[in-house]
Amino acid sequence: MVRGKTQMRRIENDTSRQVTFSKRRNGLLKKACELSILCDAEVGVIIFSSRGKLYEFASSSMKDTIQRYRKHAKTPPDGPETQQNMENLRLEAAKMTKKIELLEVAKRKLMGEGLGSCSVEELKQMEQQLERSASIIRAKKVMISFILVCACFRCRFTWNRLINLKRRGRSSKLKMQC
Repeated sequence: MVRGKTQMRRIENDTSRQVTFSKRRNGLLKKACELSILCDAEVGVIIFSSRGKLYEFASSSMKDTIQRYRKHAKTPPDGPETQQNMENLRLEAAKMTKKIELLEVAKRKLMGEGLGSCSVEELKQMEQQLERSASIIRAKKVMISFILVCACFRCRFTWNRLINLKRRGRSSKLKMQC
């Protein structure tokens, strides 16, 4: 008698599901044992049932197998060094959050919002900062405009030169550069 292919989906009947779990669990643990004996492999299997019951097999110590796995998987241990590192990261995150809040407050003030709590000295400093920023922006704008005007004149000069050469019948000697 030939078995049909089993569909991989949850078994709805509780009794059938429990029987299948027990049979497959025993088969998996048996295969793990055979693999460790036949191939001299270090094997560890951990299974939790749907009710939370633990089933495990280890060819050597389960603790040693898990430590070896963590070493190869580069999973940091849960030691005091990791906890110290986590605490440092939490402190750094708190500092960054505080910096972000301060920067957002400063940005709002520069945008003209929430100025009611500012002193006259703070307002003067912000005004000077805004004037410096505006002058830097103006200088950049002038530089870009100058570059565009120069490019336009260069293009116009080349275009006029091309037209003059074309009138004289020597246009094949000059390629347009713009």
